[in-house]
Amino acid sequence: MLQRLGRGLTFIAGSVVGGLALAFVIVALHPSLIRSPRPAPSAPAATPAAPGAPGAAGAGRREPPVLSYASAVERAAPAVVNIYTARVVTEQVNPFPFGNFGELFGNVLPLYRQRIERTLGSGVIVDRQGHIVTNYHVIANAASIRVQLADGRVAVPHIVGVDPDTDLAVLQISLPHLPVIAFGQSSDVRVGDIVLAIGNPLGLSQTVTHGIVSATGREDLGISAFDDFIQTDAPINFGNSGGALVNSNGQLIGINTAIVAKNLGVEGIGFAIPVDMVRGVLHDIIKYGKVIRGWIGIVPEDISDTQAHQVGLAHGGVVIAYVYEGSPAQKVGLKPGDLLLKLGGQPVRSAEQARVDIARRKPGSTLKVQVLRGQQTLNLTLAVKQGPT
Repeated sequence: MLQRLGRGLTFIAGSVVGGLALAFVIVALHPSLIRSPRPAPSAPAATPAAPGAPGAAGAGRREPPVLSYASAVERAAPAVVNIYTARVVTEQVNPFPFGNFGELFGNVLPLYRQRIERTLGSGVIVDRQGHIVTNYHVIANAASIRVQLADGRVAVPHIVGVDPDTDLAVLQISLPHLPVIAFGQSSDVRVGDIVLAIGNPLGLSQTVTHGIVSATGREDLGISAFDDFIQTDAPINFGNSGGALVNSNGQLIGINTAIVAKNLGVEGIGFAIPVDMVRGVLHDIIKYGKVIRGWIGIVPEDISDTQAHQVGLAHGGVVIAYVYEGSPAQKVGLKPGDLLLKLGGQPVRSAEQARVDIARRKPGSTLKVQVLRGQQTLNLTLAVKQGPT
């Protein structure tokens, strides 16, 4: 009896020891089993946001403002059109493509062939009558012209007039409900202003790029007879010519016209004709079919101090290089070699500025001119005539 009781106690003791050992191992592997869970912190009471307040739907979070020019694009882009032209190009071809065998047979008459050259461009609708401003070089010598609006409508325009001296042309289409761009003032444009270029680069219609105004009043670029450009770093590519350069309010401040040194890998140098010049050209072409410019019959040229000393002049500046016979300038006694000091009371900075200033004068008006001849300053008043056409 006692032996049985002893064996039972031994079994119970072994079981307890084994259980405790197993529990120790489990706790060692999973200590979290014996930790009491921490009560979750109570969330602070949320203060309801006022209806319509920022973050009302986002538990009080305030999102940063989003900078966007979408409104400016919505106002301006519908008035920017794509222009597709085709022109016949005649070119000489070599009748002996594998060698100059013409020398063996004496003089050989040249062979010519014609091909159709298609080009892309852009334009801007400026009034409800359907007048479109674009670059002259976009439509020059074109056999056919087609205009496509932003809404997909297509029209064949007629040419109202052109002005190669400013590289501008005016077309007109006959369609109802035309979008019209708002004009700004290029005289208000400042270096650093944000600008958007809208056009048809590479056939990708309604493309918008943005940049800043890099410079104003750029002259002597050789792009047109009257250089006075807005320089921008907004990307302008083939097909953008004639398109709109607008400010951040969507107002037209220039007509995109040229890219400089693209073949040299130079990026970010584009030019636009200021809208103040566009406005005057547009007015004259619609009213007269051509641009009416003032003319006094001189050819001004820039001259440096060194060049001036070589020809016996006191200093450099803008010199009258040529005077047309019978012109207003000749009649009042202006001579080649006179240094232009002032036109209409304003100092003359460059030959380009002098040409533009004279051209803007109304024919029939008078112009006061101050020149330096040797050591003598002359003040002359002459009549402004219409420039030769």
